[in-house]
Amino acid sequence: MLQGTGSNVGKSLLVAGLCRAAVRRGLTVRPFKPQNMSNNAAVTADGGEIGRAQALQALACGVEPHTDMNPILLKPETDIGAQVIVQGKRRATLKARDYARLKPELMAPVLESFNRLKSQADLVVVEGAGSPAEINLRPGDIANMGFAAAADVPVVLIGDIDRGGVIAQLVGSRVVLDPEDAARIGGFIVNRFRGDPSLFDDGYRMIAERTGWRGFGVLPWFARAALLPAEDALDLRPFGDGEVRIACLALSRIANFDDLDPLKMHPGVRLDMVRPGQPIPGDAAVVIIPGSKSTRADLAFLRAQGWDTDLRAHHRRGGRILGICGGFQMLGRSIADPQGLEGEPGVTEGLGYLDVETVLATDKRLTRVTAVHAPSGLQVDGYEIHLGRTDGPDCVRPFAHVDDLPEGARSSDRRVEGTYLHGLFTSDDFRTAWIQELGATTGAFSYAAEIEAVLDELAAHIEAHLDVQELLRLAR
Repeated sequence: MLQGTGSNVGKSLLVAGLCRAAVRRGLTVRPFKPQNMSNNAAVTADGGEIGRAQALQALACGVEPHTDMNPILLKPETDIGAQVIVQGKRRATLKARDYARLKPELMAPVLESFNRLKSQADLVVVEGAGSPAEINLRPGDIANMGFAAAADVPVVLIGDIDRGGVIAQLVGSRVVLDPEDAARIGGFIVNRFRGDPSLFDDGYRMIAERTGWRGFGVLPWFARAALLPAEDALDLRPFGDGEVRIACLALSRIANFDDLDPLKMHPGVRLDMVRPGQPIPGDAAVVIIPGSKSTRADLAFLRAQGWDTDLRAHHRRGGRILGICGGFQMLGRSIADPQGLEGEPGVTEGLGYLDVETVLATDKRLTRVTAVHAPSGLQVDGYEIHLGRTDGPDCVRPFAHVDDLPEGARSSDRRVEGTYLHGLFTSDDFRTAWIQELGATTGAFSYAAEIEAVLDELAAHIEAHLDVQELLRLAR
């Protein structure tokens, strides 16, 4: 089990890389994360949802994502509450205090999923969440040491030298951990080193001396990791310097933002994330309103940034707008939430670019789909993960067809489009045609092949700098 001295120290990518390295050694491998908190979810082959990081790790293992790989998924809807997904299905929306009371009941499904994965593989690589040094969370813990103790798995602790203070991160964790938990740690990894790793030899030795743990190595910064799907919205940044500028609004509850990954990698594209307080670039060819975990609240957030005014100017200049899932709902005339699924019951006026209305409902559509893009006739492979239904006159001009049924909507001038299809840009032919329609002159590339290549490079990077043989020997 790989645990971290904090959030975002590189656990997810290390698990993915270690999984791929083990697969390249001929092992059957599965990834596992007991509890994840993310609004970036993937739809699994068994019809549930898990964190996007576990889907990437499954790809690194060469297997289909399954709900057992992430049995507890928390999807924040407000600053104090989150949707609780258990083994792929929504169980409840709870405030943090109520979830703390529920956690003891969740160890059973966590261990059930873990044991099923164990029966399928030579090796299961487990990812922790946050940090075990948050000892106030140790009672009832299912994400870090609580799980490690219940499942009897050895732990490797990861420190992030790029953020500074890595000696304090690792030694401090040793100091605050309960002795039994500290004894479960078989060693440490120093991650994200920039420069000559030998310059840290003394620091590395000091960590080993003060913790009593062995070191498995210092891993240099892996720049190509930026091309892999990110799970944390904090990792979203501008990308590329192409001739076509695409702007995406960084909503406060942005969800499934890995929809953007194939765009940022495509030649000829410059992808800008428009942060709160920033204007929408005047030379953007298209503005994307992405998915949201709380559509009505994010629509209010959009207006508070003045982006509604910028959108009007963008559209007046002839610019295009694409809304995906929650963004599609915002583009309509209204969003009704009669049951209060996202907060107080009520109706919110939409942006009005599409003549459609949305009504939120408890039935959650969660499915993989193969669609046909209506204007081009090209195949689009993606997935749907949303509450509610959107209908109206503009649906007669669908974005796509799924099983010969219309999906999404387009405005009469064809410059505003909305769809519930996530993952649409992973389809190479569709993405290339869509970008060329914006004015790009560059050709296509294979997104799937590029991701596979980066995973192989990550595995080779880990093999070159970490003692993978000893890491595998630690597993039992």
